Amino acid sequence: MAGRVVVLLLLVAALAAGGIVWFDYLSIIDAKAVLSPLSRFIGLQGRSQPKTTPEEYLNLDAERLAVRLEAMSLQNMEIDTRKKDLDSRYGEIEQMAQELEERQKALDERENSLKAQAADAENKDRNIEENARILNGMPPERAVGIMSAMDDQDVIDVLRKTEELARAAGSTSMVSYWLSLMDPQRAAELQRKMAGRPQSL
Repeated sequence: MAGRVVVLLLLVAALAAGGIVWFDYLSIIDAKAVLSPLSRFIGLQGRSQPKTTPEEYLNLDAERLAVRLEAMSLQNMEIDTRKKDLDSRYGEIEQMAQELEERQKALDERENSLKAQAADAENKDRNIEENARILNGMPPERAVGIMSAMDDQDVIDVLRKTEELARAAGSTSMVSYWLSLMDPQRAAELQRKMAGRPQSL
């Protein structure tokens, strides 16, 4: 019985020693200090764990810092690219807004010009109507004398307005009588122009 116990103890010790030597060989543990007498006895030089120097710690920190700096550099490059894109789009939008503003100004100017032309045309038509009414109220000879000093287009406008007023009132127009009192050559020229020009003129 005592022999078996001794054999088992020796077997356990052998397994423990073998495990320690194997773990040391694999650089898992440092058994050199513990098993140095046994290692020297069997002629096996155990390996120790490599020690890290302060310089290596600094190198690791430097590598980590370099990685972070590179990541920050890439991020800054991406930010710069996005900023350039935004600046480009802002420039395009600003240019479009300027073009729209210029178009709006042109439309406003055109609208104001059309309004002014309409107002001028309305004032001109009002003045022509007033002149036609005044000439209608005068003796025909005097009215013809006044029209003889007017331009052909002004006379044509007055004659047409006189006919328009006569039709609206259902009365006889004085245009034929006025033309008969005028110089025949001038009357013929006025009739020719009235027949050759549209009513809007």
